[in-house]
Amino acid sequence: MSQLIIRPATEQDIALILHFVRELAIYEKAEDEAKATPEHIRRTLFCEHPAVFGLICEVDGKAVGFAVYFFNFSTWQGQHGLYLEDLYVTPDARGHGAGKALLQRLAQIALEKDCGRFEWSCLDWNTPSLKFYDSLGALPQTEWIRYRMTGDALQTLAQPKA
Repeated sequence: MSQLIIRPATEQDIALILHFVRELAIYEKAEDEAKATPEHIRRTLFCEHPAVFGLICEVDGKAVGFAVYFFNFSTWQGQHGLYLEDLYVTPDARGHGAGKALLQRLAQIALEKDCGRFEWSCLDWNTPSLKFYDSLGALPQTEWIRYRMTGDALQTLAQPKA
């Protein structure tokens, strides 16, 4: 029987995290969008007061996946929520419980921190992941449209108008 362990990411995992980020970006057909550097990871996940956190999944001592999450806030609930930014499991480890173990640990963290919700996003074409999340009882939130602002649009909005 394989031993599966979920542990907090440490500063020694920076290269591993970036490796998983790159694999995830390739899987999501967005490799050119993955711009994170070791310094980005160091100053966000491993600073004095981090606002984002990571988990590493190991099977028999070999890292096979990771999750990165942060806490948001619901004014309607009056509680924090846990938002899963990224979840990735290597192809050879899929279907053996690594993804579910990562999600279970995140659910435990959400309850430990008195979160009112645990949320994430999934690409609409990622059928294996959508089926997996459905099998866990997660519900898609179809009534909300997610918006994103980057690059020039973000710079323009941030500039005060004279």
